[in-house]
Amino acid sequence: MAEHIYATNPIMPGFYPDPSICAVGEDYYLCNSTFSYVPGLSLMHSKDLVHWEQIGNVLTRHSQIPLEGADHSQGLFAPTIRYHEGTFYVICTNVTHGGNFIVTAENPEGPWSEPHYLVDADGIDPSLFFDDDGKCYYIGTHPNPDGVKYNGDWYIYIAEVDLNEWKLVGEKKNVWNGALKGCIWPEGPHIYKENGYYYIMHAEGGTGPEHSVMIARSKDIWGPYVGNPKNPILTHRHLGQDYPIKYVGHGDIIKTPKGEWFMTMLAVRPLNRFTTMGRETFLAKFTWEEDWPVVNPGVGMLTEKVEIDLPEWDPTKDPTSYTSRTNGKTTIPGTAKDYNFASMKELGDEFLMLRNYPDDMYKFDGEGLKLKAGKDDIKAVASPSYIAIRQQHHHFKSAATFDASSLKAGESAGLVLLQNNLYNLRGEVIDGKCKMILCQDGKEEVIGETEAAGNVTVSIVVDGLNTKVLCGDKELGEASVANLSTEVAGGFVGCCIGIYASANGKDSDTYVNFTRLTYDF
Repeated sequence: MAEHIYATNPIMPGFYPDPSICAVGEDYYLCNSTFSYVPGLSLMHSKDLVHWEQIGNVLTRHSQIPLEGADHSQGLFAPTIRYHEGTFYVICTNVTHGGNFIVTAENPEGPWSEPHYLVDADGIDPSLFFDDDGKCYYIGTHPNPDGVKYNGDWYIYIAEVDLNEWKLVGEKKNVWNGALKGCIWPEGPHIYKENGYYYIMHAEGGTGPEHSVMIARSKDIWGPYVGNPKNPILTHRHLGQDYPIKYVGHGDIIKTPKGEWFMTMLAVRPLNRFTTMGRETFLAKFTWEEDWPVVNPGVGMLTEKVEIDLPEWDPTKDPTSYTSRTNGKTTIPGTAKDYNFASMKELGDEFLMLRNYPDDMYKFDGEGLKLKAGKDDIKAVASPSYIAIRQQHHHFKSAATFDASSLKAGESAGLVLLQNNLYNLRGEVIDGKCKMILCQDGKEEVIGETEAAGNVTVSIVVDGLNTKVLCGDKELGEASVANLSTEVAGGFVGCCIGIYASANGKDSDTYVNFTRLTYDF
C-alpha cells in the first residue's frame, strides 16, 4: 500500500489570491486573480495537490484583458475555473473594463478564447455551475437590490446562462445575503451538488481580518437556502491579531478519484501584523457530517501539512508534463530562480507586466533581455517597463545585472520591489549613480547612493520587514518595508520584484541590456 503524501501550506506561496480549483479525472487545475498584472489569471496544474507547475495564463493577449487606467488592485478580480463536456471555462470580472465575462478552451494550456461579456450580469465574483440536466447557472454577487444600507450590503444571486448567446436568461433571483445578521461582503460564491442538496459556499467579512467561509444548502437550486448552524466552517478571525495565518476565506472544493475532499482558500502570513506577500493559496481536507462539510475535523483551522491519498507526482520528472515538454521554460512555484537572459528566447509563464504594455517594451537578441526605457515611471498608473516575478518568501535576495552605459541623461534602470505604484523600493542607476529609493505613499526618499557605471549588479535583500540594497558589493542602506504591506498600502496584491527601465517622462529609444536576474532564499 502506497504511503500517503503531504502538501505543505501555502501550496502556492506569494501573490496567488482568490484561488479556484477544478478536478478533471486525475488532473487538478488552479486559477488565481491577477488584478492589473498581465498576462492575466495564472493557471497551475497538479496530479497530487502537492507538486504544482504553471502551465500558462488564461489571458495572454491584450485583446482579452483591457486594463487601461486600472489601479493596481482593479482589473481582474476573482476567477472561477470549471470543466464540462470537453471544454474548460473561466469566468471572471474585469472591474475596469467590460464587467463579467467567460473565456473557453479545449486545452487548459491554451489558446483561450476572446472574452464573451455577459449581458445583464452585474456585480462581481461570478461562478458557473453545470447541473445534471445540462443547464448552466451563473452565481455571483451584487449590491442589495432594495438599496445598499451599509458598506458591504450585497446579495448573492443565481440566473440561468445561455452559453450560445453569452447572456443571462430568465429570472435573476437573489438567494442569499450571508450567514450572519448584518453580514458584509458575501462574495466569492460557488454552487455544488452533493448528498441530494445544492450548496452555496461563499466568503463573508471582507478579504481581511474578518474573512470566513460560510455554507448554505437547498433541495432546489432556486432555494430557499438554509445556512449551516455551525457557520463559519472555516475562519481564523477568532485567533487574535498575532496568529501567523490570517484572512482565511474564499474557498473552492474538489473531490479526488479516491473520494477525498479538499478545499483551496486564500490566507496571508503577516510579520508583526504586516502582510507584504499578499494573499496566498492554502489547502485543507474536509469530510461530510450530517450533509455538511467539516474542515480539518478535530482541528478546525488550517494546518502546515495536509495528508493526501494520491500517488506522488513530480512535474520535473514526468516527461509528459508541461514543464518537461517546454524544457523548463517556466520555473516551479516557490523555487529559487536564476534567469540567464542571454540564453533565453522567451519569458516563462511566471513573469508579470503591468497593464497593456507596448509590443516593443522588451526583446531577446542572444545577448540578453533588452528592456526599453519607457516614458512612464513606476509611479504612473500606466505601463512602465517593468518585468517581475512574485515575492514568495519572507527572506530572500534578488539581483539584476545590466549594462548601464546605454542610459542617457535622466534615464534610469534597476531592480524594484513593488507593492503598488505608490509603495515600492528601488535600487536604480541614474546619471552615473546607483541609488536606493524608498517610495511611500508616492513620496520618495533616497536612502543611499554610490557611483556606478558600465556593467552593474543591483541587489535587494529582504529579511522579514527589513531590507537593504547593494550596488555590487557596496551596501547603500537599510529600510523597513512594513509600509509595502496590505495593511498600509491597501489593495489586494502582494509584492513583486523585477527589472525596470524608465526615461522618466520623456520619449526614448534606449534599450537597457539585462543579462541576469536571480531570486534566492
